Amino acid sequence: MAEVATIARPYAQALYASYGADAQSALAWLDEFALIASQPALLAFAQNPHATAEQIFDVIATTMRSTLEDRARNFLRIVIANHRLPCLADVASQFRTLVHDGLAVSEATVYSAFPIEAERLQALGALLEHRFARKLLWTVQVQPELIGGIRVVVGDEVLDVSVRARLDQMRAALMA
Repeated sequence: MAEVATIARPYAQALYASYGADAQSALAWLDEFALIASQPALLAFAQNPHATAEQIFDVIATTMRSTLEDRARNFLRIVIANHRLPCLADVASQFRTLVHDGLAVSEATVYSAFPIEAERLQALGALLEHRFARKLLWTVQVQPELIGGIRVVVGDEVLDVSVRARLDQMRAALMA
């Protein structure tokens, strides 16, 4: 079976092409589709040979909080018809990447040993945007095991200036 990322790519690209400059508006409903489609009960229902595509569509559409525009409805019908509900999380992830690339924005996760105050977070954000040379949409997660400092993950780049990382470096140097 083909890898899920390979299956999801053409769906994400086609959706991105259909929205053009307005692609960011599709993020909310696509994320909601992905969340609903990841539910084991829905996936089991969708795999039932007696369930029709229209029944599956109705279950998802009635579960949605937001009203669906025609493009969203058509997209969902295509995904259901091609039996790609399990791939929706990957479609949403790849679509988000396309949108952020188009806007020259990246998602960043800042791991900190302690909660960061709002003013320090703003200053840190400016430094990180300068360091990574792009606008960042960041989230902060507290990880006490870092002991001190921060670890920043932007895509496949990692900036680790935590006490834990320094202790690991010292341990490695002493063991060598």
